Amino acid sequence: MATAAPETKTRTRAKKSDATSATGTGPAVQGVSNLTGRVAQVIGAVVDVAFEGELPPILSALETDNGGNRLVLEVAQHLGENVVRTIAMDSTDGLTRGQVVNATGS
Repeated sequence: MATAAPETKTRTRAKKSDATSATGTGPAVQGVSNLTGRVAQVIGAVVDVAFEGELPPILSALETDNGGNRLVLEVAQHLGENVVRTIAMDSTDGLTRGQVVNATGS
């Protein structure tokens, strides 16, 4: 008596995105390098930034000028109402509301 071979299912892997970030660790953020916002609130190392339209993704970098020094902000949370909460990577002394903040796209 011949027995039929069990059916085998072919497994496929999900395709990874071809584009990667500058660090090579994640997908590239496209189209956000031209986003510009303004500082809405500063509470120690926490800086809220308001944008007019699209928001930069979480974990992306923003930068602003703080007294002649480049200050990098990392997006930690989308608060709603076109505002993101960021963590400053350096001192926020001298940072004021209304200062221009640019998304780096990375």
